[in-house]
Amino acid sequence: MRNFRRKYYDAFSKYYDRFVALHSRDAQGGLRKFLSAKIPVGTGDFVLDLCTGTGTLLPYLGEKVGENGLIVGADFSWGMLEVCNMKNRKFPNIQILESDVAYLPFKDNSFDAVTCSHAFYELKGKTQEQMLQETVRVLKPGKSFLMMEHDLPENPVIRILLYIRLLSMGARRALNTLKHEKETLEKHFTFVEKLETTTGRSKIIVCHN
Repeated sequence: MRNFRRKYYDAFSKYYDRFVALHSRDAQGGLRKFLSAKIPVGTGDFVLDLCTGTGTLLPYLGEKVGENGLIVGADFSWGMLEVCNMKNRKFPNIQILESDVAYLPFKDNSFDAVTCSHAFYELKGKTQEQMLQETVRVLKPGKSFLMMEHDLPENPVIRILLYIRLLSMGARRALNTLKHEKETLEKHFTFVEKLETTTGRSKIIVCHN
């Protein structure tokens, strides 16, 4: 099953950016800018982007941390990472890593922020829990995890497209996660706050201990 999911994402990498732009009404990348603006990091900081996919968020983060900072984009799909590398190869402070987000190859307290964009609900239940445990472990004390995720769309056509995608991952579990991220996150973080985005089709959840 895991190999199937990896192959699925490898193939989907060719269409991923267009799908997210269609669903979120964000063809110009405004949501990633909005998310980046909410991340409390500055020059010289280290940021980890989990399930980075095609790496659309990375250049905005790279600009915030500057040449003395570091952005790491981690994903288990090499197809996604190939697209990510093509989009971000000109940024020397951005590194990409093929990694299972449930078993991160970093020391404790390594990062000033961890992010995850439009990917958390696609993880299996056990992997979700392990990812959150790993996120808490690699974050420096008091630092933040920010997650941006889809809200259920009102447009019936876009909703059907989302449902079709969710069916490939187990629709009931994925939809349940989509509706109840806050409760899941509160098991791992003492502070959890939901923020509305500019388009209304996505939400940002800010977490820290």
